Amino acid sequence: MGRDWHGVPMVYLLVGLTGSGKTTYAQRRLEPGAVRLSVDETVVRDHGRYGVDYPEHEYFPLEASAVAEVRRRLAELVAGGRDVVLDHGLWLRRDREDWKKLVQEAGGTWRLLYFPVPRDELLRRLEARNLRQDANALMVSESALDDFYRRFEPPHGEGEEIVAPDWC
Repeated sequence: MGRDWHGVPMVYLLVGLTGSGKTTYAQRRLEPGAVRLSVDETVVRDHGRYGVDYPEHEYFPLEASAVAEVRRRLAELVAGGRDVVLDHGLWLRRDREDWKKLVQEAGGTWRLLYFPVPRDELLRRLEARNLRQDANALMVSESALDDFYRRFEPPHGEGEEIVAPDWC
């Protein structure tokens, strides 16, 4: 991890479904000096009265303002010369392209790290995660995961780098 060979700030864009290991990766592999930005943690901070107990159907409406704040913060950090890890699923190609553009306009470069994990493994991970009570442990049911799968657009030909599902 770290700056590119020109000294330009590096932004790691993490792509994957809920439970794919993005947050664990970001927490364990964070380069010294890099800033981790988490949309999920921003949602919980901004909507603290809910903790992580709000119904899963309320997450996406709450997420919109958190994404706007994280985008603003990411641009500020990159413009200030900081490396960033964006801990967000980036499920749609158009969203990934939009984040890449933001990074470049702020003066940084990006790496797109994709965490492909089979559905059965995601269910196993989510079963354990659903027992936790922290900002990165939003309750996700099997039916919600199936909905996520239907909406998720895996990256292909976008400069993605595959992170093996068994790394963590």
